[in-house]
Amino acid sequence: MLAIIIPYYKLTFFEAALQSLANQTDKRFKVYIGDDASPENPMDLLEKYNGKFDFVYHRFDTNFGGTSLTKQWERCIALSGNEEWIMILGDDDVLNENVIRDFYSNKDEIDDLNIDVVRFSTMTIDENDNKISKTFIHPKIENAVDSLMRKLKNLTRNSLSEYVFRKVKFCYYSFKDFPSGLFSDDILILEHTSFKNIFTINSSVVEIRKSKFNLSGSGLKINKRFKAILQFYQTLLTVLNEKFNKEQIAYIEYKLEREVFNHRKISIIVFLIKYYFISFKFLKLIRLLIKIIIKIPKLIYLKLTKHRE
Repeated sequence: MLAIIIPYYKLTFFEAALQSLANQTDKRFKVYIGDDASPENPMDLLEKYNGKFDFVYHRFDTNFGGTSLTKQWERCIALSGNEEWIMILGDDDVLNENVIRDFYSNKDEIDDLNIDVVRFSTMTIDENDNKISKTFIHPKIENAVDSLMRKLKNLTRNSLSEYVFRKVKFCYYSFKDFPSGLFSDDILILEHTSFKNIFTINSSVVEIRKSKFNLSGSGLKINKRFKAILQFYQTLLTVLNEKFNKEQIAYIEYKLEREVFNHRKISIIVFLIKYYFISFKFLKLIRLLIKIIIKIPKLIYLKLTKHRE
């Protein structure tokens, strides 16, 4: 059985998410809705969907999303029963009508391959349900590290809503508590697969909404974003570094250096200098320092000049 977990807060697009569940051609799922002390009561809307699919609604007294989105996700997961698989669906995202059917159609092969993480193809939509991206498809079987590297190279995208996880693994791995949950799902996928394979179902699509009402659409607070970026790359380079080959590590270092010169965040610069020193990568350290000496004052000057204009 599949549990679909919905961490609820915004009413704006919630009906679209619920309707997509009601439209499923296969109803072998149960929905658990965890209300993060939202000021927007969904009870009238939920009444419309009584009997259309099996769901449980629970309102939490304390808001977690404002301080720790990952803790909100985890307490919503805790609402679920003895289901074998879980999907964490955004309250504004939409499943195509055959998502559940196609999951069960592939389940025997997924079990035979001992796969713990499944994903669907995706596309992004705007607040008017217009398609604003191509459909992102993936190799049927892909190593989780290779998948992350494709994302870092901007060859693909991903979000939590498109994944289905074998629930038992949550006993061993949980979300890293990065600010606003940014990159927390990327680390979870690596650990949940044990750095092995993801199984992709490309025949059905999960539509991921981008709008002014969600974090990705409205703009994450800049300090939170860079704190999450730093924690994510720290985790890759210092905690999980043995899971990557030399070429992959070099690219991760390159991406973090790009953050240094694109955004000039002192915390990232300090970490990268310490990281190169502790890792005995002195040539990279020297090159980084030279770039900083040459480029940073010029970038600051250009920024100040533009501001005066």
